[in-house]
Amino acid sequence: MKDIYIIGLGLIGGSFARDLREQEPAATIYGIDASESHVTEALSLGFIDKSAVLEDIKAADLVVLAIPVDVAIHVLPDVLNHIGDDTIVVDMGSTKQAICEVVSSHPRRRNFLACHPIAGTEFSGPSAAITGLYNGKTNIICEVEKTAFKLQEKVLDLFKNMGMRIRYMDPVSHDKHIAYVSHLSHISAFMLGKTVIQKEKNERDIFDMAGSGFASTVRLAKSNPVTWTSIFKENKENVLETLTEYIANLNDFKTLLENDDFQGVHDEMENTNHIKEILNGIK
Repeated sequence: MKDIYIIGLGLIGGSFARDLREQEPAATIYGIDASESHVTEALSLGFIDKSAVLEDIKAADLVVLAIPVDVAIHVLPDVLNHIGDDTIVVDMGSTKQAICEVVSSHPRRRNFLACHPIAGTEFSGPSAAITGLYNGKTNIICEVEKTAFKLQEKVLDLFKNMGMRIRYMDPVSHDKHIAYVSHLSHISAFMLGKTVIQKEKNERDIFDMAGSGFASTVRLAKSNPVTWTSIFKENKENVLETLTEYIANLNDFKTLLENDDFQGVHDEMENTNHIKEILNGIK
């Protein structure tokens, strides 16, 4: 590849740019971002070579869309309007149904590959970008059959060379499943953090008493609210379904405690311990 454009220069786009440095050393990497300070920072950090605007992407070999999902559904059609016949466009968003639907009848639908690399940290912005973020991570690809084979082939090879595992899934199933294993986790972390902050007005007590269990559980509450509000907005129905089930389980656990049913408490936790076997099987 010769010319690569990254739209969105935060953790996801910036980390992808860093890995592109190793995989495509001869390529020129251009950066586009709504924040001028992000562009300036990305240039100073060296993971993009030049700044650009949307009108520049006609000659692109690859365009990577790494912006909040509620913005991406509006930007993607315009991106497809500007590209050439041989450009492949990928998005990196955490929801897939809406973005696949919005370009379903676009004349350049064949130039788009819907992706979700399941990778990230609780940090945001260009300075959060790290090399190797995607190594060993799963990348969910949706509606691969709608992307021109010669175009999808070159980015799928790129993903594999970065160390990603490829899995294929329809966008409706993706959004439903990711609500359970990712979106609900973030809500839990944010609300746990809120509960503790509200209860412990003296912040020193929180830091003095917090152990590694609390720190690891609440870590996701440090994630970017802009990013996660957009995700909850786009996946609202699935998130509501998972929340309903989660709240029901919390209420059931509360009832066990209220009734002094500690055998029931034990059994609930023991049954859930099975998750160790599931997670140990994920490599």
